[in-house]
Amino acid sequence: MTDSAAVAAVPVGPPDGSADSGIPWHYGDPLREQRLLAGGQAIVDLSNRGVVTVSGVDRLTWLHDLTSQGLNRLAAGESSLALILSPHGHVEHELHVVDDGETTWLIVQPGTAAALVDYLRSMQFMLRVEVADRSDDYAVVWEPVWESDPDAVSWLVPADFAGRGRIDAGSDRGGDASKYVGERPADFAGREVIVPRAELAARMSAAPARAGSWALEALRTAAAVPRLGLETDHRTLPHEIGWIGPGVHLSKGCYRGQEAVARVHNLGHPPRRLVLLHLDGSGEELPAHGDVVVVGEREVGWVGTAAWHFELGPVATAIVRRSTPVDDAAIVRAASGDIAATQETVVLP
Repeated sequence: MTDSAAVAAVPVGPPDGSADSGIPWHYGDPLREQRLLAGGQAIVDLSNRGVVTVSGVDRLTWLHDLTSQGLNRLAAGESSLALILSPHGHVEHELHVVDDGETTWLIVQPGTAAALVDYLRSMQFMLRVEVADRSDDYAVVWEPVWESDPDAVSWLVPADFAGRGRIDAGSDRGGDASKYVGERPADFAGREVIVPRAELAARMSAAPARAGSWALEALRTAAAVPRLGLETDHRTLPHEIGWIGPGVHLSKGCYRGQEAVARVHNLGHPPRRLVLLHLDGSGEELPAHGDVVVVGEREVGWVGTAAWHFELGPVATAIVRRSTPVDDAAIVRAASGDIAATQETVVLP
């Protein structure tokens, strides 16, 4: 039996409470699906993602003014990661941005499209832009290819996360983005492709193999690539999870939350930081999102995403206090019992 044939035809749905309800969790063999995905042979149904469009001649300068990213010179076919922040600099929306020359397409996390559309429309004023939620018409698929599909709108994972160098995100008095992340734990190269929903089944069937969201999340977790709602909470600053650079341009001013971003970057350090936990694999249960992380006798943070990786075993992202000693062993307080863990630095202390 080939690897491709081993992937079952019938998808298995995610457990209750999953961030990825509504799409296949796996097709029978999640670890094999990871190997196929890592080897460039499988694609993933991400049709639970929201798709929002912004059209009109002012669209890029308008989005440039509203977000953390320099979008005013985004060329047709280029993609970017942008954030919408609160006035205090906390992350509210994660936008995967692609412009096709006439329309800017925004891929957003499940369940966030309506709130994003409401916010964007509230900020239109007299500008020549039109915002629409196109989630019912278009779906998203993940493909392990780091180049645009010439026949479809494609968002590429930022170079910093993909292991393809660093984005030039400018600098400020506090330096450039390299002060936050040194070497990332792994590469996470790929693209999100927007397809008409009517063509989703055909695109999935045409692929050499299919993988579920379990496989994709395991690869993302091992690379410590943050995702809104999993590595973030209502207090998250972009500095804490490595979004300065990939998602925040340091030489760009005058957007909501920019003063808070600059203040933390130039005058201090973020209060928390992202780490990768290598978990004791003697048990069968993984910790859940939000489970407490303890170092010594002190509660220092919480789990973002936990996954079984096909090579590393059980791993998890966690958000911990910046002062947490990097070499100290950790304990995750899971529902099934305590799980021992070692830390791997992602965002520098």
